[in-house]
Amino acid sequence: MVTRRDAMKTLTVGTVGVALSEAIPGTTAWANIQGQAAAPSRPPAFAGAHKPKPLPYDPAKLKNLDAVMITNHHGKNYTGTVGKLNKIEENLASLTKDSAPFVRAGLKREQIIAANSVILHEHYFDNLGGDGKPAGKVVDAIKANWGTVEAWEVEFRGTGASLAGGSGWVVLTYSLIDGSLHNIWQADHSVNYALGRPLLAMDMYEHSYQRQFGPDVPSYVAAFMDNVNWEVVNKRFEQVAKITFGG
Repeated sequence: MVTRRDAMKTLTVGTVGVALSEAIPGTTAWANIQGQAAAPSRPPAFAGAHKPKPLPYDPAKLKNLDAVMITNHHGKNYTGTVGKLNKIEENLASLTKDSAPFVRAGLKREQIIAANSVILHEHYFDNLGGDGKPAGKVVDAIKANWGTVEAWEVEFRGTGASLAGGSGWVVLTYSLIDGSLHNIWQADHSVNYALGRPLLAMDMYEHSYQRQFGPDVPSYVAAFMDNVNWEVVNKRFEQVAKITFGG
C-alpha cells in the first residue's frame, strides 16, 4: 500500500527531476537550481545565497538620469556581481587545508571586491530617488565637520571629479571611532575606511555615467546630487550617530 507520505516523496522527486532535465547547464535556470540545491548544505560563511535588491523607485522618474542607464547598471553590473559573490563563496567552500595558498588568496581577494561592490551598489541605488535637498540631523553633523553644507558639497563633488576617467567611489562616511564625518576617495572596491559607516555613496565607475554623459563627469555628479534621497542618508546617520568605540 502506498501511503500519502510515499506519494508526496515520489511527486517531489519527480518534480525536481523534471526541473533538472529542463534546465540546461550554463543557463540561469541551471545555476538557480544548482544554487538552491547546494546552499542549504553549506555554512553561512559559504552559503552563496545573496539576492539582488530591487530598485526602490521607478528609474524613469529620476531627474536628468537616463532610465536605461540606471536599469542596466542595476540589472547587469550590480545583479551580476551578486551572482559572482555567490559563486566565489561556493568555490571557497570547496577548499581544504591542502588547497594551494595562491588559490585561496585569489578567491579571498575576489570575495572582498565582490562583497564591497554589492554593499556600495545597494547604498548607491537606495540613496537615489529623492529631491536632492539636504535635510535631517545629518545636516548638523555635516556643518560640524565642514562648517557649511556648501563647503562639504564642494569637497564631495571635487572628489568625484578627481576620479574622472578612472573608477572608484566617493563615500560620505561616519567614523565609528569618534563620530566624525569624512568624504572618502575609494579607487576600487578593496579600498575602505576602517570602522566607517557609509552614509552617501556615489559610484564613479564609468558604467554609472558613460552612456549618458560621456566624459562630462561634472554633469553626472550634478545629476546625482539632484537625486539624492536625504531621508535615506539621514536614517543611516541616525542609526549610528550614538555609536563610537574610541581611538
